[in-house]
Amino acid sequence: MKIICIGRNYADHAKELGNEIPENPVIFMKPDTAILKKGSDFYIPEFSDDVHYELEVVLKISKGGKYIQEENADKHYDEIGLGIDFTARDLQTQLKAKGLPWELSKAFDGSAVISEFYKKQDFDMKNLNFSLIKNKEKVQDGNTSLMLFSPEKIIAFVSQYFTLKVGDFIFTGTPKGVGKVAEKDILEAFLEDKKVFDLRIQ
Repeated sequence: MKIICIGRNYADHAKELGNEIPENPVIFMKPDTAILKKGSDFYIPEFSDDVHYELEVVLKISKGGKYIQEENADKHYDEIGLGIDFTARDLQTQLKAKGLPWELSKAFDGSAVISEFYKKQDFDMKNLNFSLIKNKEKVQDGNTSLMLFSPEKIIAFVSQYFTLKVGDFIFTGTPKGVGKVAEKDILEAFLEDKKVFDLRIQ
């Protein structure tokens, strides 16, 4: 099982971090040990003083493939959920400044929160609302219509490089509004108007 993540897939988020708008999807990976066990709290790691939440729509691959064509890509996932890509922003900044990979800041244990999954057919994937509430205040408010690269484009692009297998997850990128978490914060994630998880920060 692979966790494939897309960076800078919303223009406003790229701008808020001072990044260029990419011509192609920006790809990084997380190991399976990054998945936070359901029902667990998230513990801020000892190596970072600036961990950020990044709420994302997650695709669950239902049909594997290689060199998948964009026009057929929607047949390769049946379910969606929400996830948080926790990022040690201070560490990421240091690594980027040295031209080094991001994995230490993105792929650490517990850095991937994933909700239950829901049938794709129950949603309008071209106009899907999702949001994150922190301590009763909405901090992220996203819509898939603002994606630079659609789920189908992402699947087609990724499958040129990695064979997709049943059960793989794809984090599709975060909208603007990312920010720091602190101990005792409560995060609540909503897919349309349905709360799909809540999470305590320790």
